[in-house]
Order: sequence, then C-alpha cells, then structure tokens
Amino acid sequence: MEMKLSNCLPTQKWCGGGAPFSRQVNVRFYPLPSQRLLPASGKMRQRRNFSLQNKRQQTKKINIERPPNVDLQSSDDVDSNTENMSKQSLASSIQEISIKENVDSLTETESSDEISYLSVDSNEEGQPSSVHLQDLIGMIRNAEKNIHLLNEARVHTLEDLQKVLGEKEDLHGEINILEMKLAETVERLRVAAKEKIHVELLEDQLEKLKNELSSSRSSEENVLHVNNSVPLSHTDSVNSLTEEFDSLKKENIILKQDLQALKSELSNVKETDERILVLEKERSVLESSLSELESKLAASREDVSELSVLKSECKNLYEKVELLQELLAKATKQADQALSVLQQNQELRKKVDRLEESLEEASIYKLSSEKLQQNNELMQQKIKLLDERLQRSDEEIQSYVELYQDSVKEFQDTLDNLKDDSKKRALDESVNDMPWEFWSQLLLMIDSWSMEKKISKDDAKLLRELVWKRDVRICDAYISCKEKNEREIIAAFLRFTSSPTRPGLHIIHIAAEMAPVAKVGGLGDVVTGLGKALQKKGHLVEILLPKYDCMQYESIKNMKAVDVVVESYFDGQLYKNKIWTGTVEGLPVYFVEPQHPGKFFWRGQLYGEHDDFKRFSYFSRVALELLLHAEKRPDIIHCHDWQTAFVAPLYWDLYVPKGLDSARICFTCHNFEYQGTAPASELTSCGLDAYHLNRPDRMQDNSANDRINPVKGAIVFSNIVTTVSPTYAQEVRTAQGGKGLHATINSHSKKFAGILNGIDTDAWNPASDDFLKVQYSASDIEGKLENKEALRRLLRLSSSETKRPLVGCITRLVPQKGVHLIRHAIYRTLELGGQFVLLGSSPVPHIQREFEEIGDRFQTHEHARFVLKYDEALSHLIYAASDMLIIPSIFEPCGLTQMIAMRYGSIPIARKTGGLNDSVFDVDDDAIPVQFRNGFTFVTADEQGFNAAIERAFNYYMNDAETWKELVQKDMSMDFSWDSSASQYEELYEKAVLRARTARRS
Repeated sequence: MEMKLSNCLPTQKWCGGGAPFSRQVNVRFYPLPSQRLLPASGKMRQRRNFSLQNKRQQTKKINIERPPNVDLQSSDDVDSNTENMSKQSLASSIQEISIKENVDSLTETESSDEISYLSVDSNEEGQPSSVHLQDLIGMIRNAEKNIHLLNEARVHTLEDLQKVLGEKEDLHGEINILEMKLAETVERLRVAAKEKIHVELLEDQLEKLKNELSSSRSSEENVLHVNNSVPLSHTDSVNSLTEEFDSLKKENIILKQDLQALKSELSNVKETDERILVLEKERSVLESSLSELESKLAASREDVSELSVLKSECKNLYEKVELLQELLAKATKQADQALSVLQQNQELRKKVDRLEESLEEASIYKLSSEKLQQNNELMQQKIKLLDERLQRSDEEIQSYVELYQDSVKEFQDTLDNLKDDSKKRALDESVNDMPWEFWSQLLLMIDSWSMEKKISKDDAKLLRELVWKRDVRICDAYISCKEKNEREIIAAFLRFTSSPTRPGLHIIHIAAEMAPVAKVGGLGDVVTGLGKALQKKGHLVEILLPKYDCMQYESIKNMKAVDVVVESYFDGQLYKNKIWTGTVEGLPVYFVEPQHPGKFFWRGQLYGEHDDFKRFSYFSRVALELLLHAEKRPDIIHCHDWQTAFVAPLYWDLYVPKGLDSARICFTCHNFEYQGTAPASELTSCGLDAYHLNRPDRMQDNSANDRINPVKGAIVFSNIVTTVSPTYAQEVRTAQGGKGLHATINSHSKKFAGILNGIDTDAWNPASDDFLKVQYSASDIEGKLENKEALRRLLRLSSSETKRPLVGCITRLVPQKGVHLIRHAIYRTLELGGQFVLLGSSPVPHIQREFEEIGDRFQTHEHARFVLKYDEALSHLIYAASDMLIIPSIFEPCGLTQMIAMRYGSIPIARKTGGLNDSVFDVDDDAIPVQFRNGFTFVTADEQGFNAAIERAFNYYMNDAETWKELVQKDMSMDFSWDSSASQYEELYEKAVLRARTARRS
C-alpha cells in the first residue's frame, strides 16, 4: 500500500506567477505475503521462468479540493514572516491523497522468488541466528509502520496549521481595513483642528471690531445695527463649529475605543501565532522523530542487505488493512470538516467585502456627522459579528486539534496492538523460519542417542518423525533445554513421543561425492542439489559419505563423532567403523570412517587408487550396516555410479533378510564410460556370493565371463534406474553409447529413464556472486562488460577494443570433451578477431603437456590466455566475462557448464549430444519455438561443423547487437534449477513406493 501526499508542506518555494513548486511525501506500507516458501532457485532475483505472475491491485483515490485562492492585501506594519506564512497557506490549492492497496497472493506450489527471505543459520563463526534475524525483521516492520503513522500524523498537523494560517490571514485583512478607517478619522480630526483655529481668528477680529465700534462716535442706530447683526451671525457660526468639533471628539473617542478593541483582537491573533509556533514545534519534533526512524530503518536495511533474503509471513494482513482503512476514513471525515470550515471562512471574506463596499459608500457622506455616526454604529455591529465568528472558528480549530490528538492516540494504541500481535506471531512462526541445518542437527542428535542406546528405537522413530515434520513442540523443547545437560534434553524430548503423521518420503543417498565437501565432477553437485530440492519439497533426506582425509572440513557444520561403533564384514572378518555426523548445505550427513588397516579413505584423493573396487564395496556394505544398526526405515535408498552400485545386490541378498526391507532402490549412472569392472573373485570380499552373481542375467560383465560389472548389477537389482538426461538415455541404449551395457539396459527399459540435471542457482547467481567484480542480472547486463574488462586486466589481455568478443572454455581436458576441437577453437577464434581464455587441466599426461606447450607459445599474445589448473574464483569470473563459451564434447551425459554459462549470459556453442542436446537449442533452428532458442549448435564432431557454429555466433555478435543483447537476457532468464528435475525424481520414487506397499498388502 502506498500513500502519496501532495502540496502538504507549509514551507514552499515560490516561482514566477506565485505558484508553489509541488512537494511530495511518500509513505509506503509493505504488505507481507500471506505465505512464502523458500525457493530452490533463490530469486529475488527473477532470473528465470518463475510462476509468480498475477498481482491483484486495488486503487482508491480521495481528492480534496480547497476553495480558490483569495488574495488579501496586508499592511506594511504586519510582520513579514506572518505575511509569508499567509501567502504560503493561501498558495496551496489542491491536496491529493492517493492510496494504493497491493495485496500479493502466492500459492504454496509456486516458490516466492520475488521477495524471499532466507533464514541464516547460527554457526561457529558467530553469524546471527534466525531468531535474532526474526527480531530484526520485526524491528524493521515496526519501524516502517511507525514511519507511516508519523507521516500521517504530520499530514493532519499540517492541515490544521493551514486552517489556522487561513484564519490568521482573514484577521490581518480586517486589521488593515480598520487601520485605513483610523487614518481617515485622524485626517478628519486634523481638518477640524484647522477649522477651530480659523474660528479663533474670527473671534479676534470680532474683538477688534467691537473696540473700533466702541471708540467711534457713530450714531446709536448704527451701533445698535452693528451690535445686533454682525456678532449674531458670527456667534451662530462659532456655535455650529463648536458642536461639530465636539461631535468629532466623540467620534475620535469611539474610534480610539475601537482601536483598543482591535489591539485586543490583535493580541488574540498573537496568541494564535503562539499556537502556530507550538504546532510548528510539534511538527519539527515529528520530523526529527521521522528522520531518526528513517536513519534507524536505513541502518536496519543495511544489516538486512548483508543477508541474501529473509522470509516473513503475516496471517492477519487483511485485518490490518481494514484497520488502516478505518483510520483513513476518519482522516477523510476530518478533511471534509476542514472543507466546511474553509467554506465558512470564504463566506466571512464575502461579508468583509460587503463591509468594504459599505465603507466606500460611507466615505461619500463623510461631511455628514449623522450618517458617519450611523456607519460607525453599523461597523461596530459588523465587527462584533465578526468577533463572534472568529471566536466560533477558534473553537472549531481547537476541537479539530483535540480530534487530531485523539486520532494520534488511537494510532498509537493500534500500533501497540500490532506490536503485540507481531510478537505473538513471531513466537508461532519462528519454527518455520528455522534453517534446515537446525532440523538436520536435531535429527543427527536423535540418531546418535538411538545408536548409543540412550533411547529406545521406538522413541527414536517417533522423535525422528517429529523432527521430520518440524513440530513446534520439539523445537521449543530444544531451545528451552539447550543449555542443560544431555539427560535433561532427552527427558524433555521423550514427553512428545506420540504418533505423528509422516509428511513425505524418507530418502537416503549413498554416494562417493557431495559438493562442496568432496567433489571431483558433476556427481557431487547432483547429490547436493537434488537432496536440497527434495528437502524443500517436504521429504526427509539424508546422505551417507566416506570420511575422506582430503575433504573440505570447513564446509561441514556441527561435525562430531557418534559414541557408537558399527561393525561390518569384509574379507572374512569384522571391522569397526567410526561414525561422524554433520550438516552440509542444510542436509544431514553421516560420514563413515573405517578402522581398516588399509586406510581406505586416507589416500589424499577420492579416486584413482589400485584398490578402488575394494574401497567402495567396503563402504557400500558399511552404509547398509549403519542403516540397520540405527534401525532406520527409509522409503528410498538412492545410490550413484559404480562406487556405490554394490548397494543394490547387497541390500536384496544380505540386508532384506536381516529386516532392512522397507526401501526401494534407485540407481543413477552419471557416465556409462566408467563401470568399475573387476575379477569376479573380488566380489566375495564384501560378503556377496560371486558364484551366485557371476551370471549373464546378474552381475557378469557382458564382455568378459570372469569379470564382475557393478553398474550392470545395479541395473539388474534396482527398482529405478536413471541417467542424467533424456538424450543420453537414448544414446546408451545403442551399442556405441552403452559401452557394452546396451543389451542390459534394453532388457530393463521399463524401469529406465533419463532426467536432466539442474544447477544450484543460489551458488551460481550473477546477482549475488562474490567472485565477480560487479554483480548484474538479466534486467541490467551492463555489469557483464565491467567483468569482461576485469578479466582482461587480470590475465593481461588487450583492452583496446572493448567490443572484441571473448570466447571462454572451462573444462577437464579429456578426450570425451573434444580436445581436438578445443585446440582448433583457439586458432579459429583469433582468426575471426576474438579473444580466447581456457581454464582447465588434464589427468592425461600427454594432453596436459600438449596444452602447456600451446600456452607457452601464446604466453605473450595479447588475445589468448591459458590457465591449466582448476580455479573456482576464476571460473566464476570467466563465466561472467565471456561473450561465448564452447562445449564441443564428443559425448556429454548431461553437462552443467552450458547451464551455468547461460545463467551468466555467456552464449553456449555446443555439439548436439547428450544433455547438451536437451538444454542448448540453435537460434537458427526453425523447428524449435523461439522462446527456447538459446545458443549455437553443430552435429558432426569435426572442424567444419564447429566452424559453422562459431562463425554464425560471431556474425550475430558483430552485426546485430540488439538481437545479441536479447539472446543474452533470454538465456539468463531460463530456469535450470533443480526444482523441475526433483519433481520428476519425486514422481518415480512415489510410484515405486506405491507399488511396494501394494505388493505388501496383497
């Protein structure tokens, strides 16, 4: 909801014709969504095709018009400040209040990527906890509400002030009129004084005449004639002048009394000025409070900006809106009353005008004292009437001030109520804001109690399900007992061991990699990305991983050893295994540390050892032994690649008979190039029967009768078999793509599917990537050019031509990736006038040496650089800086490079194979809908095919800048998150579990 207040400030600048500059005060209500979910893609961001679309808006406008301006001439004796305030109050002509209500409605199935607040977990480095963050959010909300209330109070105060200033202007006009009348009276007194002097002169002349007449000896008749005629006429004139003089004195006295009355009225006006000053002070106090709150809000927003996003919900939004609407209605009513007062003032002005006309008529008869007296009496009556009107107006102003004070009090009460409601909701909603690390840690803690026999398996199961469904009771119990000892925490938890309902599936991933703690290729990204996406969909997801000595331990939170030893069979005897727990990216992870003399996972690397078959068959058996020992009952056990393919036959042959029989097995092969074959005899080390399994319909390798193929065994023994893209799923069903397993795959085709991988759109986000020089987004791609210049400076490439295209390549230099085409791309890019940057290394010695020699030849070249190692930070900068990125793979099961490149606005040039064919669509392919065309592709893995693609890309870049910009923005907006892929896995899981439950019931 947004309120715009126009022309409401009392102090405005004046321009040529006396019209004030329009000033506006914006007050914004921030409606809180009724429901928001944490998105997998993390949009604040709006980088891809999100489903937030229709926002309903209602707009309500109230226009308040004041009467037209009436110019009143003020006296020169009036204070200039008062005159300015009067002019400003009369200059405000129209006040418009616009209120926009904006209530967002979000559905639960669509992620609210637009305004998403992520809970930040409290870790060992001292980052703020989500509880503190919730308090911070509450403080921000309250600050915003306070600002709104202060702004609205300020508006009402300014309206009242304008009314008072209008009344004051009227009084000044009346004072001016009375001063003019006083000046006229003084002038008449001056004339009367002159006439008096003239009478005195005549009396002197009369005395002289009398003396002359007395000395003369004229006849008595003449004397009598003189004595009877001349003095009588002068005496009559003197008497008439004396009477007129006395009347003028009386009139002067009356006017002085009027002047005294006007002075008393002026003192009342001064009192009104004092009230105005008090109101001005109140306004200044309100403005200072507003500025202080704005500064606090700015500080709070700076704190919040350091966080990615914070989630908040408001259950009583509509009630608040109705409350604010009621307050607005009251304010509107007050405005209407103010209009009526202004209309009354206008009527008073008209009466004053009529009074002025009467005075002008009276000036015509100013020689007649009788008419002047009548006019004075009439003026006295009108002034008295005016006094009564002014008194009533003053009373009305006082009533409005009291009404305003009541309104402010009501606002404050409403604010206090909202604060109380907010505190109550904070307690209710804090559970939903707890990060996944919190719940994962609780889950791991309960499992450790169960394995250490501190609680029964039934209690552990019930408590596990409470954590699974994120029950508020168990959260409150843990927080209240956090500082207590373990026994008291267990006692508090056991009070809640009732039968809850399960919200989703229990899924356990058993894998050799997990990003970022143990990653070599795309497998680690899949385990973490798919796990997080399924967790956000409401499923309980756990990971089992070997405890390598070369892991990134700093990425594991709350890592600790469980006080329990799990024994597992291997090579004819039992070996102990130490179990560790921790959370990675919010997922609960169990780390297996074998106490085997071979130190299986203390080799300084994940793969490449001579005994990899033994290492990972050992781990697969320990993983299942841990599930049995912890009495877990998962719905799905998901294993990945040949390293954990042993899980499928081990589960059905050894652990189902032991009671671990609740799960369906899902196996994902990320690359059929690697199958982990070994002599059949080695299979017996982990307890499997090699004689029983070394058969064509089970685990026997299709190309050698004496060898075991773990991938084939997983395909045969799993309920669900997947690979990492639909096109690759079709390719591996052929003799060329299946690498010897095409017949096995075709025979089990009903349970085989290809699902395209996704990427972690939180980790790969140009709008928040800390590795970049400048962050940018699809709506503002200017930052891409700045990152391009930053990369050029870093690698010492030429920057003389800013528009020269930059081609990037980020890859492992192995034959699968099309090494010969990468080598050709270097020279062809330079021939076309571009720059080339390569980041990558090769495990194949002769390929590594070949590219080192090429790097030496181009060491001083101004348009080419080679970094033959893996550099995480540099890879982010290359994705952001490149205009194009090449992926000329011979085969590519899925590939994440092209998805990341498009996320950063780097256009892919890719060969149509595997996952590349499912994610990159040629801009010139008319068979593809326009909205899906996002790159340049070629079919044949030769130089001619690659040349055609890169030349078309250069042609678009050089000759059609607008189309290229649209292509960049479209690629950055595409959705390559895990959300869609996770939904497909979810569907496969649920079908398999449903079939299993139906089979058990039948």
